[in-house]
Amino acid sequence: MSEMEMRFWMVCVTHMFLEVYFLIQVALIPVFIREFSLSLIEASFVATIPSLFQLLMNLPAGFLADRINAKYLLFTSMVVEGLSALAISQTNNFWLLVLGVSAMRISSAIYHISGLTLISRLVKQDRMNRSMGSHNALGSLGAAIGLLSLSIFLLTTGWRMIYIFWSVPLLVWGFVLLRSPQFQTSGTERSKSEKRESLGRLPLVFSTAFLTFLVAIGLREVGNTGTSTFMTTYLVTKRGLSEATASLIFGLGPFMGIAGSLNSGYLGEKMGAKRTLDILMLGCILSLTILAGSAQLPLLVLGYLLYAFFSNSVWSPLNTMVADLTQAEDRGLSFSVYFLTEGLIVSITPPIAATIVGFTDMWYIFPFSIVFLAACLIVFQPLFHLRR
Repeated sequence: MSEMEMRFWMVCVTHMFLEVYFLIQVALIPVFIREFSLSLIEASFVATIPSLFQLLMNLPAGFLADRINAKYLLFTSMVVEGLSALAISQTNNFWLLVLGVSAMRISSAIYHISGLTLISRLVKQDRMNRSMGSHNALGSLGAAIGLLSLSIFLLTTGWRMIYIFWSVPLLVWGFVLLRSPQFQTSGTERSKSEKRESLGRLPLVFSTAFLTFLVAIGLREVGNTGTSTFMTTYLVTKRGLSEATASLIFGLGPFMGIAGSLNSGYLGEKMGAKRTLDILMLGCILSLTILAGSAQLPLLVLGYLLYAFFSNSVWSPLNTMVADLTQAEDRGLSFSVYFLTEGLIVSITPPIAATIVGFTDMWYIFPFSIVFLAACLIVFQPLFHLRR
């Protein structure tokens, strides 16, 4: 294995560790409601406020990704994530818990922008779809392992222990990255002349195609966040499942994402990122329709697994499209604007969805999501004709 391939897989393993906690906070919303005596809107702040912190970190992370050795940024993301997990495990105050989760989202911004920027520069364009698929598959594996272990801890020692348990390998892996010879040099630094030249290319980041792309992913995030944030709450409050069982079902989603990510990476190479994304979005809409109309629990689980398969598969073509629509020298800026858009939408959607649910019924998270995903699919269509 070449040094470049080794560096790529080390970034992917970092992604796996980072995503261990990604869905745990959402899965624990029913637990937080009971333990901290919260309303649904108050509980939604565990998703909203951390997303605002990530939002504020996106542009600085993009600036750093274009200027600092990648290993220092990856190391920082692991250490911040691990220490935040230890802090969360010790708090008895909901707002301190939200602060700890917020620190985790800061580490997520640091990782995703620096890691994806590095991958987009390491990998050749004709291998980008499959490489992004492998990267996302490792992230889905991390999220799946996290949720599966959460179910075990909920039935045994309680939810706090999961934060202690996974903090150790995160901190150890951070120091492995710091000492790794594969990261003694980095592809993220640019010369002064390249930085001067990039000023002239700045408008390309805000081209018509890229701006259309940002609008589309914003619509997608509204739809996806509506369902993903309150899925376990729906299973507990409307279907009468236990918190551990709801977490277990929710945890099967990322496992579907592993297969979906690898499949979307393969399809992306054969059909292109745009056409692959169209298929995946149609799959999301169809599976949510099944989910919304399911009266029996087995059909509901099937609908959710199909939705998880398609929804977790979109990151490979989305990341590839960012690389395709922007210049390699400005990928830090490109990915930061991309994640800035996502972060803004993720920050404001949970309380909006919670308000709609409060006036109607928890079931309405499904048609809410379907409407916005359909709008996303429509907005994506001009990208087939727009040029860089």
